[in-house]
Amino acid sequence: MKLTKLLFTALLIIAVLVGCQPKVAEETTKTDSTEVKNSDHPLANKKIALIMQQNLGTFSAQYIEGVEEQVKKFAGETTVFTSEGDLAKMASNVDAAVNQGFDAILVDHGTKEALQSSIQKAVEKGIPVVVFDAEVEVDGVTVLEQGDQQMAQMTLEKLAEDAGGEANIVKIWVAGFAPMERRQIAYQEFLDNNSGIKEIATFGAATANTALDTQAQMEALLKQYPEEGQITAVWAAWDEFAKGAVRAIEQAGRTDIKVYGIDMSDEDLQMIQAENSPWVASAAVDPKDIGRIQVRFAYQKLNGDETPERVKLEPVFVTKDALPEEKITTAELDQYIEGWGKSEQGYTDELKKLEAGE
Repeated sequence: MKLTKLLFTALLIIAVLVGCQPKVAEETTKTDSTEVKNSDHPLANKKIALIMQQNLGTFSAQYIEGVEEQVKKFAGETTVFTSEGDLAKMASNVDAAVNQGFDAILVDHGTKEALQSSIQKAVEKGIPVVVFDAEVEVDGVTVLEQGDQQMAQMTLEKLAEDAGGEANIVKIWVAGFAPMERRQIAYQEFLDNNSGIKEIATFGAATANTALDTQAQMEALLKQYPEEGQITAVWAAWDEFAKGAVRAIEQAGRTDIKVYGIDMSDEDLQMIQAENSPWVASAAVDPKDIGRIQVRFAYQKLNGDETPERVKLEPVFVTKDALPEEKITTAELDQYIEGWGKSEQGYTDELKKLEAGE
């Protein structure tokens, strides 16, 4: 009887232990089918480094998603290096990616002065580099930009139209970033050509908490201009600026001020769609598309293809009036805003075969 009990107990323990083992076969079947199909392709299994000046807000998060999504479809692997806004650290991250033998390097923002030398080293070692929104000038490097002057023009023209050509505006902007500098060119041209539009205040800083810091500065400015009509509109050259301005205006209960921004993320879209939101328009390129396109040009280089020195990403214009009453995400925005998302820029027949596993 004791022997029977001992055998039963032993069998029970074995059954429990077997049940606790990882299900290797099941996990294997869940592997992304695209990766399995194209893993033998010459361009598969590449290690891609993404070097970012800073990773702030939902725009950056969606941009990273776009990079990682496209690399995964090409059966590659992405490593993200963030630099917390420190340009010296960013250059060091580029050097680290070179030394660690990454197959291609993607760069997000930064300056020519900080990055030129490190990127030159990468190119000399035969590592393809594709840059987004940084004025780097190195032979063989492709630089992507969003059509920044066009985006500024879109928002400013809408501001002037809504205000009937007469407005007191606040500009939120910061120097030292290539896209900001390009947007400033269009802004200044706009003021020069529209005498009825007056800039009454300007501020802005890129910090670890840009939206929150902008909100505090906007709250202080609203106290300086407490009367209706003293501020007609806010022009924000970055969505983190727009978010801070919108929250300050809403908390102050000001319904007389409109906000016009640049860039678009899911969080931005929710704020624009909110009832009585002061944020009425924004010009943007889908951040996920930016990441996808940047990856495609890197893989073109890996394939030995000739790529242009400059690539302009075409922006679209999103207005509150064009959006539905029900809340949507940027994944659904193409149903209401023509030209949003799903860009084919950077694709070649060879890359489409890679993605399809052919």
